[in-house]
Amino acid sequence: MSKGSESLVKASRRQLLKSALLGGAAVTGSLPLMVNGETKTPAALPVNSGPEAPPKGYVFLTPSEASFVEALADHMVPADALSPSGVALGIPVYIDRALAGSWGKGDRLYLQGPWQKGLATQGYQLPLTPSQLYRAGIAATNSYCRKSFGKTFDALDALQKEAVLKDLSADKISFEEDLSPKVFFAAVYQTIVEGLFADPIYGGNADKAGWKMVGFPGVIATNAQNIIKFKNKKYIGPTLDIADAS
Repeated sequence: MSKGSESLVKASRRQLLKSALLGGAAVTGSLPLMVNGETKTPAALPVNSGPEAPPKGYVFLTPSEASFVEALADHMVPADALSPSGVALGIPVYIDRALAGSWGKGDRLYLQGPWQKGLATQGYQLPLTPSQLYRAGIAATNSYCRKSFGKTFDALDALQKEAVLKDLSADKISFEEDLSPKVFFAAVYQTIVEGLFADPIYGGNADKAGWKMVGFPGVIATNAQNIIKFKNKKYIGPTLDIADAS
């Protein structure tokens, strides 16, 4: 892969992700704040009453699934002068927490059927929760990669990864399971964008790098003033997240 081709792939991918944020795509965290359900006495409460630190390591993803998601995150958000890599930003951690939480479990989805094939305009029409869709999609994509390239997605080179993702998004890949590659890619793309731009408390957007990249000031109360003050200018003020405001 030539340096010119690699730079073009990186630039087009990053522009697509930035466009999703600026165009109003889902960029806020899907997960609720993690709360310890155990009853504690006042004496047992920590001195710092701010948000609890999330558990370390993956909660939902298996090792092979984590390899897929990490390769996906680094491919779609490559390290360059604008931001760290997807893994360094914590995008896989965000995805893992989302899949393990209420969104992944489909708590707000109607899952009673009937399961007829819907139109594209009808939205999500599967009997699978998002976590089940993600898990089945990873397995099906790796199976396709083994048959096509002799190795799993994480072991492919950049051009091969790009080709697989484009074919997923265009529904050009046939999964053996009754699963739409395009629907799986939509979930993948959504969670990558969310992990890049959601509040860091949800696991991604480490050091608020995604916000800083696009000049978003965060959760401060003076955004209306900043819109006027920094109109057509790069935002240079502080970038605050939920933890900073707690």
